[in-house]
Amino acid sequence: MRIREVKKSDLDGLQELYLYLHESEKLTETPKLNSLWNEIIADEDYHILIGESEGKIVSSVTIVIIKNLTRGMRPYALVENVVTRKDYRRRGYAQALMQRAIEIAKSRRCYKIMLLTGAKNENILKFYEKCSFNSKDKTAFIKWIEG
Repeated sequence: MRIREVKKSDLDGLQELYLYLHESEKLTETPKLNSLWNEIIADEDYHILIGESEGKIVSSVTIVIIKNLTRGMRPYALVENVVTRKDYRRRGYAQALMQRAIEIAKSRRCYKIMLLTGAKNENILKFYEKCSFNSKDKTAFIKWIEG
């Protein structure tokens, strides 16, 4: 497996992977989508890491660095969209990407990394623990905004 950050030409492959996450179809290519994609690619605080195998994107993790006025102005990081193609799971792809995300957070002097999961599957929760995350320090609340 090869780990790297996404590049502009990866949009279609990434959307294909996101079908294994929670998306039911790929977004239609529009000027609005292209504008957002270009903004994400250019943002030094927004990292979409991908794992490639056999020429295709098989796993991905997004980590966003968030500026902060507390903790000595040290930023924190948020992990989202952790996904691996079903036929590539349990091979260490996501764990390698999570380790790379942690390295990015450390290199940016983040004082913590947070992630939320809606998963109830015990194996997924154990996976996050194996990646050195815990569910004991904080309580998460979510307000879904319809729109």
